[in-house]
Amino acid sequence: MRQALALAAARAGVTAPNPAVCCVLVKDGGVLAEAATAPGGRPHAEEQALAAAGETARGATAYVTLEPCGARASGAPSCAERLAAAGVVRVVVGCEDPSPYASGRGLQRLAAAGVPVTLGVLETDARALVADWLALHGEPAKTR
Repeated sequence: MRQALALAAARAGVTAPNPAVCCVLVKDGGVLAEAATAPGGRPHAEEQALAAAGETARGATAYVTLEPCGARASGAPSCAERLAAAGVVRVVVGCEDPSPYASGRGLQRLAAAGVPVTLGVLETDARALVADWLALHGEPAKTR
């Protein structure tokens, strides 16, 4: 998670209208892929990391600094759906996302797909990274 937070911090200020988020995919003790939200907010970190890892993502753990989105305005698959479909076996999340496209929905989608989630890893650091985003959208729903 520390690596994910450092990579996300490097994107701070260039990902609007979305927050700076990073996803690191780990398997068998090594990093398969890592990505941060692209400038301008798209593509999301998770979709970039999954694309970079390809089939090797099956069986991996994803470390994500902010709750993966559970829905997309465009109707495209959410990051939570993409992680589950790729065969990720665990998702470790820094903090919840209060935005209308997440707000527990990402965590619920992962749980419904049978993907265990560990929430709140380095939460203080993760929340500090997206403090402006949290202030804009309010406090997240408590899903723990």
